[in-house]
Amino acid sequence: MSRRTATTTTDRRTDPVRLGPRAVIVLGLVSLVGVAAFCWPLLAAHGSAVAAHSADAPWLFAALLPMLVAVVIATIGDNGMDPKAVAMLGMLAAAGAALRPLGAGTAGIEPMFFLMVLSGRVLGPGFGFTLGSLTMFASALLTGGVGPWLPFQMLAMGWVTTGAGLLPWPSLRGRRELALLAGYGAVAAVAYGTVMNLQGWPYIGGLASDISYSPHISLTANLARFTTYCLTTSLGWDLPRAALTAVLSFTLGPPVLAALRRATRRAVFSPDLTFTPPAR
Repeated sequence: MSRRTATTTTDRRTDPVRLGPRAVIVLGLVSLVGVAAFCWPLLAAHGSAVAAHSADAPWLFAALLPMLVAVVIATIGDNGMDPKAVAMLGMLAAAGAALRPLGAGTAGIEPMFFLMVLSGRVLGPGFGFTLGSLTMFASALLTGGVGPWLPFQMLAMGWVTTGAGLLPWPSLRGRRELALLAGYGAVAAVAYGTVMNLQGWPYIGGLASDISYSPHISLTANLARFTTYCLTTSLGWDLPRAALTAVLSFTLGPPVLAALRRATRRAVFSPDLTFTPPAR
């Protein structure tokens, strides 16, 4: 009988947390709840008496956090999160949480975004969603930013990092990959700001009547008001965040991507085993 030896393939992208069937289902459910939570002002029936969102947010906080944890549990149950993946998750979440306060209060300058985009690209959508949510939670504890907006921030950042993990052309390298990541980072930074605007728009008091939310007007009219609200209140924050994310992704991308890929190869998360017969 011939003996066989096992070899490990490490020259292609290895996701430390892969999205199995259960994780995909739970993540999809969480995302659907999140979309409803963000978009309820636009989904509410014309003329309905919608309760103030500030009263609903704490309940959403209590509902979303267990669901986010369920995503992690489902992911672990499908493919396993070994100690190496947990260690990398903790390290990157700590780094992202430390980066966030560096630009706090300065025209939307948030350097953590570029790290989330690059990490999601290298480590995959499953790891990315967990990392984005955990990083936002840790940074809120670090900066004292815990409030009813936190579950929205966790979910939105989870989407940002998941999207980076789902970007096409995983074998793309060099300046073309950097351009892809810079472009995605800029779009994701603006999208993050927009959905967070949608979260806070209905219950922020003191707004002018022509940009405030009203449950008694049509969807088109509310969309026009929301667009004006974004242009007049947050565009000055979203564009600098997008520009910084794109610049950092393009300039710091090579060493950061190389370090992440080197760490992933050495850790050999969930290696693929192939059996080859010994040389005769």
